[in-house]
Amino acid sequence: MLAAAIVEIKRLQLAKELDLVDKPVAIPLSVLWQIPQYFLFGAAEVFTNVGQLEFFYDQSPDAMRSLCSALALLTTSLGNYLSSFMLTVVTYFTTQGGNPGWIPADNLNKGHLDYFFWLLAGLSILNMLVYIVSAKKYRKKKAS
Repeated sequence: MLAAAIVEIKRLQLAKELDLVDKPVAIPLSVLWQIPQYFLFGAAEVFTNVGQLEFFYDQSPDAMRSLCSALALLTTSLGNYLSSFMLTVVTYFTTQGGNPGWIPADNLNKGHLDYFFWLLAGLSILNMLVYIVSAKKYRKKKAS
C-alpha cells in the first residue's frame, strides 16, 4: 500500500504539472511504475497463503484438516467483502458536504486515492501488531 500511495502521489503531481486535473484524460505515466506494488503484493500473497495453509494443516486436529483448509480460502473471500465495505464507508464519509471525495467516480485526478492507500497501509500496520500479539500468545499443538 505504501508503494501504491507513492505512485499515486507521483501521478497526481504529474496531473497538476501538466494541467490535466480538470480534464478526464489519462495521465502520461508509464504502467511500469506499478511493478513494485504488484510484485510486493504478489509476494505477500504467496507467503501468506502458503503459511496459512501450512498452519491450518499442521495445527488443526486430524479430523478437521480439510475443513481448516477450506477456512483458509474463506478468509480470502471475507477479506474481499471487507474491502468492498471499507471502500463504501470511505466513499460515504469523504463525499460529505459536496466534496468530490477520495475516490471520485468521474475523475480520479480530482480525488485523493493516495489517502485511501495510506489508510490501508495504516490498517495493515495495525493488523501486523495484532498478529504479533496473537502469535506471542499462541501455544503450538503438541506433536501426536
